[in-house]
Amino acid sequence: MGRHVKDMVISDIQLRIGDTKDFIIVDCSKMDAITANRWRLGLRKVQITALTVKNSIAVNALKKKGIEGLEAILAGPSTLVWGGDDIVALSKAVAGYAREIQKLEIKGGSVEGQLLNAAAVDSLSKSAGRIETIGQIAGLMLAPGGQLAGCLQSSGGQLAGQLKTLSERETSE
Repeated sequence: MGRHVKDMVISDIQLRIGDTKDFIIVDCSKMDAITANRWRLGLRKVQITALTVKNSIAVNALKKKGIEGLEAILAGPSTLVWGGDDIVALSKAVAGYAREIQKLEIKGGSVEGQLLNAAAVDSLSKSAGRIETIGQIAGLMLAPGGQLAGCLQSSGGQLAGQLKTLSERETSE
């Protein structure tokens, strides 16, 4: 492949990647064509992209985007996977397919420039995603207010009940 063609392929990869900094790298070379097609269609349904490209070209394209250090992971058959709502959703989808398809191997990844090995990607897939984390934080923020409202209501309710009891005694007497 000539230098001009390589530069065109690198530019195309950079256009596809966009501003993405989070990737998971898998080896899907052992999958048969039907399984690979189903896997790619399943990823596409959740807005995840898989791109198989020559490793040296992928390294050059990623370096030009400011993502370095993936040379060790991009050894042998490799497919770049990116997209989804966030890196946790991406890792959950890829890890789920890796459990389902025995011939799909997670090699590692990159999160905001930090390298991940396969075990770290699996661990990341078990953590709470962006939406779950926001929900947990909102719940923690609302808990003290709910407790305060409960305390005020219970004390106020007790006082109102006692006043009602006293007023009923006075009317009956």
